Amino acid sequence: MGKVTRQVQEASSKSAAAKGSSSKSVTVPPPLAVPHINIEMRERFHRHFYFHGKDNQPELEAERKACHWCQIISFTTAKLAPISIVNPVDDECLPKDFVFIQHCVPGEGIYLPDAEFLSGCDCKKTSSCKYAKCHCLQDMTILDKRRPEVYVYKSVNGGEYLREEYLDTREPIYECNSKCSCDDGCPNRVVEKGRTVPLQVFRTSDNRGWGVRCLRDVKKGQFIDRYVGELITTEETEMRRQQSVISQKKDVYLFELDKFKGDSDRDPSLANTVFVDGEFKSGPSRFINHSCDPNLRIFARVSDHALKRFHDLAFFAIKDIPANTELTFDYVDGEDEKLEEEKKDPGHRKEMTRCLCKAKNCRGYLW
Repeated sequence: MGKVTRQVQEASSKSAAAKGSSSKSVTVPPPLAVPHINIEMRERFHRHFYFHGKDNQPELEAERKACHWCQIISFTTAKLAPISIVNPVDDECLPKDFVFIQHCVPGEGIYLPDAEFLSGCDCKKTSSCKYAKCHCLQDMTILDKRRPEVYVYKSVNGGEYLREEYLDTREPIYECNSKCSCDDGCPNRVVEKGRTVPLQVFRTSDNRGWGVRCLRDVKKGQFIDRYVGELITTEETEMRRQQSVISQKKDVYLFELDKFKGDSDRDPSLANTVFVDGEFKSGPSRFINHSCDPNLRIFARVSDHALKRFHDLAFFAIKDIPANTELTFDYVDGEDEKLEEEKKDPGHRKEMTRCLCKAKNCRGYLW
């Protein structure tokens, strides 16, 4: 772990520990000399480190709520897998109006099923959740019928990793949930348990804005994080696109939850898809950049059959990733025939967005 990351994380930990401390007045030291953080970021961090952990200052509540460091240390995964923010490149900061959130937030017109309608398996042993009799796996697509275990993971040195045959597919993942009889030791709760790897949001040095990297080695098949944001209707999505200066830039943050739209004959509610908008509220994965040669892929993950319409978007590593390597995924998920045709037209190329990934197999344009 680098010096900057250590200092940011240690300071965040101290700030969290300061909550509940005495109201005794203290002399505020000079601004923190955190290297490789620009002036505005340093000022924001200074306020966080010295003031936001004090409960006797209610007038700072609004400031604390808007503080990115306060937001990320409030995550349930903060101690196990902390998030850090660094900028060794320029004077840019994360947008002040951006809010880090850990779970999707329903927007206007979005109504999640009541908890009483959710269900789970009745497996008496956690090991039973690997097999087809588990209620949570009833809709699983079994790719290898020779294997008695049908869940999508494999156990390696105490960890659960997505199986090789699933990494090359776009098949959905079905997991157990909090309504199940199995406990937290269930091997089929990988996404349910949350992120277990430390992530760093950093400023790239080649004009690609912000990026994300993991501070330790990542294994192929390892779960990284979910993509979260505001859950919004199709109508709200179109309105936000129209309000955006560049609609295609807006689409970078929008994901349609349409994985199960084809099953609407069995469940009509699936035809009315919703979108996840991570532009203004999201987690660290919102800053993951595109690459034509990515090291991550997004999978639809279902925790309860009543929540198919609001399924999770889960990032998994599709190759081994050394520590401090930038994390990337393919924004268009493979070749686009329409894109290939438009690239041939000089008129179209003027309006297209160039790809900056620099991969050997770079397609040249995003859209």
